[in-house]
Amino acid sequence: MALTNTSCKQAKAGPENYKLYDEKGLYLLVDKSGRKYWRQKYRYANKEKLLAHGVYPEVSLKDARDKTLSARKLLADGIDPSAERKARKQATIQSSENSFEVIALEWFAKEQIHWSPAHIKKQKGLLENNLLPYLGKLPISETTPTALLDCLRKIESRGALETTRRAKQVTGQIFRYAIATGRADRDPSADLRGALKTPKTSHFAAITEPQAFGALIRAIDSFQGTRTVAAALKLAPMLFVRPGELRHMEWTELEFDKCEWLIPAEKMKMREAHIVPLSHQAVAILQELKPLTGRWQFVFPGERSRRLPMSNNTMNAALRRLGYSKEEVTAHGFRASARTLLDEVLGFEPHLIEHQLSHEVRDSLGRAYNRTKHLKQRKEMMQIWSDYIEKQLQNS
Repeated sequence: MALTNTSCKQAKAGPENYKLYDEKGLYLLVDKSGRKYWRQKYRYANKEKLLAHGVYPEVSLKDARDKTLSARKLLADGIDPSAERKARKQATIQSSENSFEVIALEWFAKEQIHWSPAHIKKQKGLLENNLLPYLGKLPISETTPTALLDCLRKIESRGALETTRRAKQVTGQIFRYAIATGRADRDPSADLRGALKTPKTSHFAAITEPQAFGALIRAIDSFQGTRTVAAALKLAPMLFVRPGELRHMEWTELEFDKCEWLIPAEKMKMREAHIVPLSHQAVAILQELKPLTGRWQFVFPGERSRRLPMSNNTMNAALRRLGYSKEEVTAHGFRASARTLLDEVLGFEPHLIEHQLSHEVRDSLGRAYNRTKHLKQRKEMMQIWSDYIEKQLQNS
């Protein structure tokens, strides 16, 4: 006789386990503790086998019968239900192991050894705040262009167009890593060309016109703030390194006998050590500052704590005090000033300028130059550049 909901519910524990049979091989196993389990007997390849369909009442009589019917359909097609269930479970596990989140974090761990601390923080935030909440649980191989577009449009809807652009770029790198490691077949971000709004290209405000640059240099020379900030302001256009690199300059990195500043790889954006030649004007500024801050680690220590470098807004705030708006000039903009004027006014070869800017420069064979390449010529260039800056103080 087939089971009913009532007979299932009223089945009580006995001294031994016992079975209540339904039909088509399905039965309810009642154990000595009163727990009730759905089981289905079937034969495959002339062997009797058993399939579990869950626990009653979490799995109802109707649900158990539906599972039994599905198993019998597989048998009719020559498929072992147990083997098919194991395959599905394994596929689920594999999808979880190869989710977008797993691959993204693996890519991040691999790439971050080449990044600066600030870039690591930025990329981590991009993943955690913008990509993983929406794509993280999806299997990497099943992340469609539509799913990716939905995610990116959530960022775009906030008006964060530059973040959207960076997010799309990062997902492309993650998918290409998945392809290279055999866990995806294609990069869906390539299908989104033209589907998103294009952010306006913005550059750090910079003064590149010679007369206006001269006026800026004279304004900096008249700065009335602290000696530390004044020295940083004078060196910023002279050395044209990134502001963060200048703020984190340490006395131990300076080799005055060689007139060089060696910035270690971990402080550089591209994670490669960089040599900045020091002109005699730069050396003079640093030597004058040494009695004031030489006992500290950083050449430009902060006001609140001498054990930390000056804050990242100090130089920009000083430029505002001089009357320059953020639309006119920024500390980072000195790099663009140097690039333009060294090329257009002083006539130096672009590859020398780019190398001194710590941009990757490759030779004719595609090999990246090491930090000492063209050092003699770069030293000459940096001295002529400092002479040019000094000359601006004589003009009015």
